[in-house]
Amino acid sequence: MTQSGAAVYDRRIMVWKSPAVIDRRYRKPSAFSFTLIELLVVILIVAVLMGLAFPVFQGVMNSAKQTQAKNDLLQIVTAVNAFYTEYGKYPLVTADTTFGTAGASNNMLFDVLRAKNTAENPRQIIFMSPPDVKNAAKPQSGIGTNAANAGQYFDPWGTPYHVRIDGNYDNQVANPFSANAGSESLQAGVIAWSFGKDAASDSTATTSTDKNAVKSKDDVVSWQ
Repeated sequence: MTQSGAAVYDRRIMVWKSPAVIDRRYRKPSAFSFTLIELLVVILIVAVLMGLAFPVFQGVMNSAKQTQAKNDLLQIVTAVNAFYTEYGKYPLVTADTTFGTAGASNNMLFDVLRAKNTAENPRQIIFMSPPDVKNAAKPQSGIGTNAANAGQYFDPWGTPYHVRIDGNYDNQVANPFSANAGSESLQAGVIAWSFGKDAASDSTATTSTDKNAVKSKDDVVSWQ
C-alpha cells in the first residue's frame, strides 16, 4: 500500500506540475507573429513608398514657395507704387535702377519702404512690413537680421528679391528675361522677380548642343 500510495502521490505531483512544463515545451507559435522574411518585405515596401512620395512632397513644397514668392513680388510692386503716389517720385532712383544681386543691395530700397530711412521717407510711412527671417545664418522668406545681410529681403529659397524701378520716368524698364520673352523692355514703372530654386535666370539654348545654356522654368515674376 505504501508503495502504491507513493506511486499515486508521485503521479499527483507530476500531474500538478505538468501544465507549466507542457506550456513551455509544447506551446505553438502564435498565428499572428512575423517571420524575419515577412518583416524585411514590409520594410522594403515602406521604403519604396517613401521613395515614391518624397519627390511629390518636394514638388508640393516648391509650388507653395512659388506662390509665396509671387505674393511677395506683388506686395513689393504695390509698395513702390504707393510710395510714388505719396511722394510723387520713386524711392532712391534718378535713373533706371536694379536692386538685388544683379544691382544695388535691396536693403536700401526696403529700408525706405519699411520707414527705416527717414531721409528718403520723412513721413515715416510703412509701405510694407515683411517678417524677419527665422534663421539669420540661412535667411529665407523675410528680412535679413545679421550683419552680412541686414535689411535685405530674401525669397523662399534664400536669394534676395530683385526689383527694377523706372528712374527715367518713361514707363518702361529693361526686361530681365528678354532673351526668352523676345521683348527688350516692359511697359511698367516697377517690376520685381525671383530666380527661384536654382537662383539662376531662365535661359533657352540656341542649339541642342549648347551645353552652356540652362533651361529652367522656376523663375517667378511680378508682371505675368
